[in-house]
Amino acid sequence: MLKLSKYYGNYFGVKSFRSKFATDFKSLNMKEKIIARATEMFLKYGFKSVTMDDIANDMGISKKTIYKYFINKEVLIVAATQTVHQHVIETIRHIGSSGYNPVEENFQIRKIFEGIFQATDASPLYQLKKHYPDIFQEVINREEHECSLYMRQNIEKGIAQGYYRSDVDIENSQRFYWTLIMHINETTMFEKDAKVLELAALVYHTRAIGTEKGITELEKQLAINL
Repeated sequence: MLKLSKYYGNYFGVKSFRSKFATDFKSLNMKEKIIARATEMFLKYGFKSVTMDDIANDMGISKKTIYKYFINKEVLIVAATQTVHQHVIETIRHIGSSGYNPVEENFQIRKIFEGIFQATDASPLYQLKKHYPDIFQEVINREEHECSLYMRQNIEKGIAQGYYRSDVDIENSQRFYWTLIMHINETTMFEKDAKVLELAALVYHTRAIGTEKGITELEKQLAINL
């Protein structure tokens, strides 16, 4: 059984995961509370590491109460990943419409994932692929369309604003970057290592398609965010 603390880290460096996903946690019904708390714990400690007993003990409820709404842990994991997906997509869309330049926009997106995945040991996504491969594939299928769409729009915006070269092959650049990011998350065991590689991938991607203006902005963002 995990030794759980009551603090789950900052989500986006500002608010806890729970307060970000639910403005008023107390107003949620029991099923929604279980999903919210379980999602926090899965992302903090990993999908495999957290048990139904851990969730029940942390919430101060019986395990029987959890099973009233979720017949097994896998069903609860599916609900948790759907919750994360929905919020991440909404946040990406918000950032995309917030007036950031395209290079800065990618660094803002990166902060989202730094805030969500704060695992103390194994990466939650690595655990998900290893122990729940069918659920992992469902997650990837959901993410690919939305994230690829965002990446494509980011490149188009960058070309229009002079941050990326006009001769960039948009489709292949987007596909290459997506493949790189997904490979990192699928094969890197520890979240801290994945973050280092993800930053390297972002730098590589930006330098590969950037104009002088884009590279200057990249250096500025690296100085701010490192």
